[in-house]
Amino acid sequence: MTDFFSGMTTLQQAFWYLAFFASAIFLFQTILTFLGTDASADVDADFNGDFHNVEAPFELFTFRNLINFLLGFGWTGAAFYGKMNDYLLLAFATIVGLVFIAIFFIIIKQFMKLQEDNTFKIENTIGKTGSVYITIPAKKTGKGKVQLSINGSYHELDAVTEQQTSISTGENVKVLLVENNTLIVEKI
Repeated sequence: MTDFFSGMTTLQQAFWYLAFFASAIFLFQTILTFLGTDASADVDADFNGDFHNVEAPFELFTFRNLINFLLGFGWTGAAFYGKMNDYLLLAFATIVGLVFIAIFFIIIKQFMKLQEDNTFKIENTIGKTGSVYITIPAKKTGKGKVQLSINGSYHELDAVTEQQTSISTGENVKVLLVENNTLIVEKI
């Protein structure tokens, strides 16, 4: 290995060392990712600030992004060394490193689109139709039950109606509003 580096300049050696180091860490991270562990080794810092409203699946300053940058930077420098001016090579390698981070960002965004939130939220019932499971008394004088399919699963929920007549078991209803986790429905 020392023979390989013996005829190289310091800059060329630095590119190769960075490329080998970043490749090894990247390979290790990739293997651990596919095994289902998180090998990002990001540092948790204690900050006093309001970050509760931040919904970013992608953080710029992480160990994984550093490795992605060094991977693009190191291999670009090693591959193009001697083909251009050193300053131009450093600028080009930096741009390629940033492109590697951007590509990783795009890949993560695409994976995030595959994510589906099937958490039941009673507000999602508004405008949906279902069938009466237990008779609903007229004019909100009592509660009945309605069965609705939301996100592919059935839910049995309390329901009332403002109509003058009760709604019998088996009849179809439409949800108008939600008040205190109780559906306000009308007969269809």
